[in-house]
Amino acid sequence: MIIVSDTTPVNYLVLIGEIELLPALYGQILLPPAVHLELQQSGTPAPVVAWARSLPAWAQVKAPQQIGFTARLDPGEREAIALALEEKATLVLMDEQRGRAFARQQGLIVTGTLGVLEDAASRGLVDLPRAFQQLQGTSFQVSAALLQAILQRNALAPQPPEPVS
Repeated sequence: MIIVSDTTPVNYLVLIGEIELLPALYGQILLPPAVHLELQQSGTPAPVVAWARSLPAWAQVKAPQQIGFTARLDPGEREAIALALEEKATLVLMDEQRGRAFARQQGLIVTGTLGVLEDAASRGLVDLPRAFQQLQGTSFQVSAALLQAILQRNALAPQPPEPVS
């Protein structure tokens, strides 16, 4: 499984203390150089900068060989999409709507921070209400209605059976 991430999912997962969900769910994650730089730029929260300066073994910086499109995206999005196309990535982690739409037009499968958290919750790896509450304490922009819809959808999902004692 090849996973390429843009900046915001990594940023917010670090901020809410759930960055270890990425290797638990997906194994290795590829970060393009522009994403790695964005995670360390001025104004980035200190925990994110510290994480980016000391990447864990499961996060690898890899540059795309070329960017064969001219879409108006930020450098991290452009490199993430180009790298995902070159590597034939299974999944791209990206939150920004314009980047997500362009990635899908290129045939890529995309999910964002909320999708990562929902996937982790479905596997029993995270307490979704608590994660959403922490996310709302950051600069992450999402409607309360969307968070509520995700919580309701997950409450209706089949739960694993209780262990018999």
